[in-house]
Amino acid sequence: MAVSMSFWSKLPVSIRAILSGLVIALVPANVWPILLVSLSTPAAALVEVIFLGFYLYWTTGGGPPRKTRDSRQHAFRSRQLSREQWLWGIIGAIFFAVTVHASIVVLFRFVQFPLAAFRRGYDLSFIPTLPLKWLAVIVSAISAGVCEETGFRGYMQRPIEECYGAVIAIFISTVFFTVVHLNKAWSLVAMVPIVFGAGLLLGLLAWSAQSLIPSMIGHVMMDIGLFAYWWTGIAGEFSARPLHETGVDGLFVFACVTALVSLLVTLFAISRLRFWTFVAKL
Repeated sequence: MAVSMSFWSKLPVSIRAILSGLVIALVPANVWPILLVSLSTPAAALVEVIFLGFYLYWTTGGGPPRKTRDSRQHAFRSRQLSREQWLWGIIGAIFFAVTVHASIVVLFRFVQFPLAAFRRGYDLSFIPTLPLKWLAVIVSAISAGVCEETGFRGYMQRPIEECYGAVIAIFISTVFFTVVHLNKAWSLVAMVPIVFGAGLLLGLLAWSAQSLIPSMIGHVMMDIGLFAYWWTGIAGEFSARPLHETGVDGLFVFACVTALVSLLVTLFAISRLRFWTFVAKL
C-alpha cells in the first residue's frame, strides 16, 4: 500500500487530477442506471438519493481516510457563497441551460433531428406512469449533474488550475468531458461543438465562483431538459423540419436569437460571478 501511494504521489499533478476526476465522475454516475433497472422507480430513487448523500459527504472531505480529507474538501471547492454569488450563479446556470437547448434547436433546423439515435438507450417504457417517468428523469439529471461536476470541474479541473492556470484546466476538463460522451448514440459529429461548448461554460462557472454549486445547478437543469425532451420525449416531441424544406421561418430566427442572447447573459453572469468571488476574498 505504501508503495502504491508513493507511486501515486510521484505522478504529475495533471495525471492524478485526470485519473481521479474520471473515477469520481463516472463510477458513481453509473450506480443510478443499475438501481433503476433493478428496483421499482420509487425505491431506486430513494436509494440513489441516499447514495448521493454519502457521495457528497465523502467528496467534500468526510469519512476515511483522514489524511485525504483536506485534499478532498479542496478539490470539491467547498466554500460559502455570498448573496451576490448565489444570484449571479443561478442566473448563469439558468441561461447556460437555455443556451444549450436553443443551440440544439438551431442545429436540428440545419439537419434532420435523428430521433432514433437520441432515443437509443433511454427507453422508459418499463416505468408504468408518467409521474414516475418524470421522477426517473429528475433523479437521472441530479445524479449526472452532481457526479460529473464533482469529477470534471472539481477533482480534475481545480488541481490543474492551481498548477497551470484556468485556461489550460478548463480546456483539459472540457476535452475529457466531451470524450466520455462520445460513446452515446446521440453524439453525432454535429453535437460535438455543443457538448464541448457546454463543458467550457460549466468550467467557467465553477472557476468564476470557486464553487461547484452554480455548475451543478446548470448541469442538472440542462439534463432535465435533455432527458425529458430530446432523449425520452415525455415532455414533447421536436417536429420542426430542416431549413432546406421550410426556409427560414420565425421558429428558426427565435431559436438563433435565444441562443445568442442567452449565451451573452451567461457570459455576463460569469463575469459578475468572478467579480463577486474576488470581492469575497478581500
